[in-house]
Amino acid sequence: MSHPVNPPARLLMGPGPITADPRVLRALSTPLVGQYDPWMTATMNQTQELYRQVFGTRNDATVLVDGTSRAGIEAVLVSLLAPGDRVLVPVFGRFGHLLEEIARRAGAEVHTIETTWGQVFTPSAIEAAVAATKPKVLAIVQGDTSTTMNQPLDELGAICDRHGVLLYTDATATIGGNPLELDAWRIDAVSAGLQKCLGGPSGSAPVSLSARAVDVLGGRRSVEAGIREPGDEVADEPIRSNYLDLAMILDYWGPRRLNHHTEAASMLYAANECARILLDEGVDEAIARHELAGRAMLTGVEALGLRVFGDLAHRMHNVLAVEIPSDVHGDDVRSAMLHDHGIEIGTSFGPLHGRVWRIGTMGYNARKDTVVTTLAALENALRRAGHPVPQGGGVDAALDVYAGAGVGA
Repeated sequence: MSHPVNPPARLLMGPGPITADPRVLRALSTPLVGQYDPWMTATMNQTQELYRQVFGTRNDATVLVDGTSRAGIEAVLVSLLAPGDRVLVPVFGRFGHLLEEIARRAGAEVHTIETTWGQVFTPSAIEAAVAATKPKVLAIVQGDTSTTMNQPLDELGAICDRHGVLLYTDATATIGGNPLELDAWRIDAVSAGLQKCLGGPSGSAPVSLSARAVDVLGGRRSVEAGIREPGDEVADEPIRSNYLDLAMILDYWGPRRLNHHTEAASMLYAANECARILLDEGVDEAIARHELAGRAMLTGVEALGLRVFGDLAHRMHNVLAVEIPSDVHGDDVRSAMLHDHGIEIGTSFGPLHGRVWRIGTMGYNARKDTVVTTLAALENALRRAGHPVPQGGGVDAALDVYAGAGVGA
């Protein structure tokens, strides 16, 4: 027997997705409009301009890819990389391996460098690898939620310029909660998602491309036969995906409005509202809010006597990896958090699976009340599992952080 869709009440404090902002949920519930209705095309144009501000860019080629953040990653890589093209992927967590996997499936010649999980790369290490491998594209994750590390990008654009390399970053986990400046940092391509610091649902992937990256697409542009007009390009080696062909997606979002797919209208509304919420608050203010929430959570878990994983100097503002004490079973504590308190926290992958919990403070949930509620629940779950913790220590420490920042009730 089927049942109505009626999810349980949950506070999503893991590495994402997170609890969607009520404004975004309201946007999702608004009526559909045809994809070529003047209101719809105007809203698409407005959304492009909003995400130029979100990304810190003047790139004309700023659009949404209809799909989860992985669709955005794949659209960028399959569109920029022709079979045989060389790509360098610095791997410092699970999602670096994902870039490697997608690039390999696109037929690229993939080169990687790796560092210990919990660390990031120095610019000099990346430049040495660029000089040695001579890639067409340097593809790197900004914030890898599997390790909670935030890779500095501000020097990589100049490195890539010196070596004639395109720079692409996956900013899914960082955008809106950590600094990212496409133009100032000379980043050629970025993809993201809504489900973390932007406070929306998964299902739309904002993408932005520099003029240099768009030129690469131009050499592979191939207009479909069913909509082709005299003089349109037909490439001998077109982009290897139809749905994720950014050249055709740009034609769909551009003045010609060449039909490529039916725009996911509800997700467009959600993406538009996510950007409006961020810009209404102010990008710098939102980043500061995430930094404060992350610092309060860090201080709170340390006050409970727990250790935090990784190089704290390079941690993301919005996700914390907490080492699981040896005297408890990590999944049992997570289960108690969920079933006793209605709070979801995450585990991790690969070498960190079963070693850390990942606690997120992002988007709509980067707030004082969610931080202290999560710390209180974690303290209770640990105590009931037999692990000694100071009563109220985590909550008090987090509240002190907020008080020190001048944040009241």
